[in-house]
Amino acid sequence: MEKNKSNGEIKVYENVLSLIGSTPMIRLEKVVEGFTGNFYAKFEAFNPGHSNKDRIALHIIDQAEKKGILKPGDTIIETTSGNTGFSLAMVSLIKGYECILAVSSKSSKDKINMLHSMGAKVYVCPANVSAEDSRSYFQVAKTLHNEIKNSVYINQYFNNLNIEAHYKTTGPEIWDQTDGRITHLVACSGTGGTISGCAKYLKEQNSDIEIIGVDAYGSVLKKYHETRELDTDEIYPYLIEGLGKNLIPTATDFDSIDIFIKVSDEDSAHTAREVTRKEGLFVGYTSGAAMQALKQLNQEERFKEDDFVVIIFPDHGSRYLSKIYSEDWMNKQGFFNFSNQEATNKIEYI
Repeated sequence: MEKNKSNGEIKVYENVLSLIGSTPMIRLEKVVEGFTGNFYAKFEAFNPGHSNKDRIALHIIDQAEKKGILKPGDTIIETTSGNTGFSLAMVSLIKGYECILAVSSKSSKDKINMLHSMGAKVYVCPANVSAEDSRSYFQVAKTLHNEIKNSVYINQYFNNLNIEAHYKTTGPEIWDQTDGRITHLVACSGTGGTISGCAKYLKEQNSDIEIIGVDAYGSVLKKYHETRELDTDEIYPYLIEGLGKNLIPTATDFDSIDIFIKVSDEDSAHTAREVTRKEGLFVGYTSGAAMQALKQLNQEERFKEDDFVVIIFPDHGSRYLSKIYSEDWMNKQGFFNFSNQEATNKIEYI
């Protein structure tokens, strides 16, 4: 960062990577009207790449450089549902690396187009195949890594630096922004880095803080947390991106998470739209899932009047314009129905 010589105030940043982290904590009001407790959103869309994945992309690449694993001209390879890929493409662009991404086909067109716009080469892989299938984005990334010389596979699902990034940044930020008053953390779990890193730091400060993970129907994480067994009967296709898994990521510290709660595709989509319209925060699908979990927990009367609950909103709604913010897409999924119908303002062309 460069500083004004006269008074030390920051005037410009060296590059966009200097803007990663220090995201705001915002009090929720209308969307939690009538809820018991006090609720605040950690709004990660304020990162320059519009998601919390900026944190791990920068940290993992910085560490690889320090250890001599990454050298000028090397290629970065990763599997992603979109957000990590965008963050890696952005960091690679600034630092001068090539970037190749294997992306799940359930990633929105908006996300895929954004990856391409940042200079990444993108392979779109079928979502509804097993992790061991040669067409899965896990196997495609591994194959590319084996074929391309001087390449580094980030492997966020099995990389403990994923946890470390949030232990060093997101967790301390939440503790400081709440003046240590936080009683509950609600966060979605995909790779598990965000929730695990935050949980590790926060529980070191106060072991009574309850860590609540959000999982999707069709994912194995909740059942594994409860039984420590991978139940493949739990697996079926679902639509939410960046949440849940059909394998067990080692980047998830299940011991630091107190409970998991599952949410549905339909409820999460509607709740994301509700947050946007009531709070003016343009949130993504996974943020809607986190907020939906909070609604379900409130219905269970889990919170007390003086509880201080932090919910992580991982990314920005602009990634989902062709999905949850598209009336056509919502209709095609059958999400507008008798029990869950929204009153929408129609677009009129003059």
